[in-house]
Amino acid sequence: QNWAQFQEAAKGGVAAGRLAGTVISRSERNTRTGNRMGIVTFSDATGQFEAVLFSEQLDRFRPLLEPGQSVEMICSAEIRDEGISVRITEAKPLRLDEKTQTRQMRVFVRDGDPIATLRQHLSVRGDDEVSVIVIENDGEAEIEVRLPGGFTVTKQLANAMRAMDGVVDVELV
Repeated sequence: QNWAQFQEAAKGGVAAGRLAGTVISRSERNTRTGNRMGIVTFSDATGQFEAVLFSEQLDRFRPLLEPGQSVEMICSAEIRDEGISVRITEAKPLRLDEKTQTRQMRVFVRDGDPIATLRQHLSVRGDDEVSVIVIENDGEAEIEVRLPGGFTVTKQLANAMRAMDGVVDVELV
């Protein structure tokens, strides 16, 4: 749903729904109990809105909630005096056209140094495959390791990985 549809549904008594938007900004702060929470501002064709998420979801979805990312979310809605309060319970990258989306990413490295940093960037689970290819002996040999499980692969993720120290190249297939 877009923001206007979500608002109407919430005003009609619907307590949750699927919402999509593009991240404008994200801020984090501590709650009264000392846990972290995030406040994310989104935009879509019908307007801007804010949504909150608490520590567990914030840790899980932080890589997705960067400015410029388009996200599909499952949210709860609560009517308050100041308007509709939106809380994110699930999130994933918005895929506008499944047929044109990348399904596999291959990351080329010369040694294991960038592996820990790669792991941090691969925190969002999904259906896409990721392989790490270690180039040995100045390109005479390659060892390809398919990472277990699935991940969510985006062009933004590939660009971020290309910029990492120790990464030779990233290929989207």
